[in-house]
Amino acid sequence: MKRTAVVVAMTVFPFLAFAASQNTLTFKGEVAAQTCAVTVNGGGATVVLLPLVSTASLQKTGLTDGETSFTVELSGCDAPKEETPIVTQFLANDVSKGHNLKNMGTAEGVALQLVGPNGKPIELNGITRVDGLMLEGGKSEASAEFHVRYISEDKVSPGSVTASVQYSITYL
Repeated sequence: MKRTAVVVAMTVFPFLAFAASQNTLTFKGEVAAQTCAVTVNGGGATVVLLPLVSTASLQKTGLTDGETSFTVELSGCDAPKEETPIVTQFLANDVSKGHNLKNMGTAEGVALQLVGPNGKPIELNGITRVDGLMLEGGKSEASAEFHVRYISEDKVSPGSVTASVQYSITYL
């Protein structure tokens, strides 16, 4: 009888372990000493409009035009005693061959390139970390100016340009 119970247990328990792993939910989160309200360009706007540019200004691969700024702002933060680095992370919904925001509009050969607060292009590759936002000691607000611009990645044809990116803010 004991031998049968051991054999049954050896047979059933691996199945139960396998079944449990197929029905497992994993939850992830973060608890931080610092929390702030985050806005882009002062609040409600979720669309950054770029100017109309000519295909002639983008006639060679790698040329850029129409640079437009947008500001990531923090407010309502608990004022830290010391300077606190804040990390902005971007995740493109679709990445171009040049690691830029892939155009989902009708224009061909053009993408949108993000530029960090340091003035350098942001090469999108999965979740992309961008430093440059600092919450100064004793302050409860901070902001960083980013830019977006058209970049030619091939022969550019006229049409609409649309791309999107998700962002998150991490308090270190």
